[in-house]
Amino acid sequence: MENKAGISPMVQIENLSVCFGSTEAVRNVNLEIARGEILGVVGESGSGKSVTALTLMGLLAESGDIASGRVVFDGETLAEAGKPRNRALYRRYQGQRMSMIFQEPMTSLNPTQKVGAQVEEMLRLHTGLPRQEWKEKVLGSFASVGLRDVEQLYDCYPHQLSGGMRQRVMIAMAVILHPDLIVADEPTTALDVTVQNQIIALLREINQKEHNAMLFITHDLNLARRICHRIAVMKDGRVVEIQSAEDIFENPREEYTKKLIQAVPTRVRCKTRTPKDSQSVPRPVLEVHGLNVYYQEGANSLFGRKRKRCVVSDADFVLYPGEVMGLVGESGCGKSSLSKAILGMNRNVEGEIRHFSTRPQMIFQDPYSSLNPCKTVGWLLQEPLRAAGHLDKSLQMSEADMRAEACDMLRRVGLDESCMHRKPSQLSGGQRQRISIGQALITRPGFVIADEPVSALDVTLQAQIMELMQRLQEELGVAYLFISHDINVVYRMSDRIMVMKDGQIVEQGRTEELFASPKEAYTQLLLQES
Repeated sequence: MENKAGISPMVQIENLSVCFGSTEAVRNVNLEIARGEILGVVGESGSGKSVTALTLMGLLAESGDIASGRVVFDGETLAEAGKPRNRALYRRYQGQRMSMIFQEPMTSLNPTQKVGAQVEEMLRLHTGLPRQEWKEKVLGSFASVGLRDVEQLYDCYPHQLSGGMRQRVMIAMAVILHPDLIVADEPTTALDVTVQNQIIALLREINQKEHNAMLFITHDLNLARRICHRIAVMKDGRVVEIQSAEDIFENPREEYTKKLIQAVPTRVRCKTRTPKDSQSVPRPVLEVHGLNVYYQEGANSLFGRKRKRCVVSDADFVLYPGEVMGLVGESGCGKSSLSKAILGMNRNVEGEIRHFSTRPQMIFQDPYSSLNPCKTVGWLLQEPLRAAGHLDKSLQMSEADMRAEACDMLRRVGLDESCMHRKPSQLSGGQRQRISIGQALITRPGFVIADEPVSALDVTLQAQIMELMQRLQEELGVAYLFISHDINVVYRMSDRIMVMKDGQIVEQGRTEELFASPKEAYTQLLLQES
């Protein structure tokens, strides 16, 4: 893409340093974004990307302080070191001229309010549109970000939507007023490859049509290369390199940048073992036959009865010890609904689910909403051990042993003991995901459902977590149902793959065979777009 540098900047972040107590999260950061430019910011989890974005948007937590520097938007200084926060000034810009797409939609959306009403609030607060036009505008914004059945979606609550659908609602909310600046913090993390392409095309189209500025934060370097004019690389709170997108990839200057590029997932198998021949295994860890999964929705006004909606139909598969079964498909196709039914979190089912392992676990897609915000990391990691001890006295452990296990798991997932006393809100998105993974694996289960386990992680940590999961699989014979929208990640991890569309498993087979000779048109489309 053409480099927009040289045009008068709309956003200027000058010598910005942000501290949380004695911890300096952002150190002397200098960034400029011109009108019409998309600036990408990449780096590992905890590198300061999100803190920089939140400071720019005036959403820095009360515990954070600007130690030095200032933030300038369209010639107006919005925040500056040594001066109190001017919330009234920010309110003039937030929503209408500055908008943000957050990383975790489940915690950003109001769980007690329907999504249509939440997006309408943008129109109510920031425009003079008559009330009767709000719904039409919202439905158009929903359709523009790839959502289907928008009339029905309008009256849904966030918990009734898949992770990818919630993310698209957030994007619709952010772009509905065509702001001058869009801050996109991992906007496509929860999206499958087909919808990801739609969203990237949409953001690029809005950027070109509206000539707005965009700060695009991502851990996906290939994605940054596709959409950004320039890319800034952050490490330990500092900007270590900033160049045009092509120059970053073709001529990286810093060793850290080269390390990030080398860690980008490709279709290279990282499995060194030979997959087990399922025919020689006497008993599976899981059998699913003729499974239909339902959700209750609405109510019949005449009789007051709720209707059942089938979200998974006639699912049929078997999973064997030590095997990784990949599950791919578009957001909303039923992947998460299938996994919740398998673990008994939704009992509104028909068909057969048979478990042959003890203590099956799940790694959830959204770690912030699945981790108790009131508890410390140490407590969260030890809770599965306490629960196992209550169910089986032979598994009871002393407090010292449980703490030692928690510390060992922290090291296994790439963290250290300093995290033991932190709460989820004090961790980055990637760090929270690692805690969620550690929670699921700490009891050494025989079967784990991993629902987008690496979607929130940067590329270097993705590789570490995949290697960790494989190592534990080899040591313990654990089997995974591995759900992901990233085809390359599924290719690297899986022995077999199932492809899901509109609630049905349309194709399944050995990984190499499915990639080499996909039978279904939908599978071919997924592989082409990835």
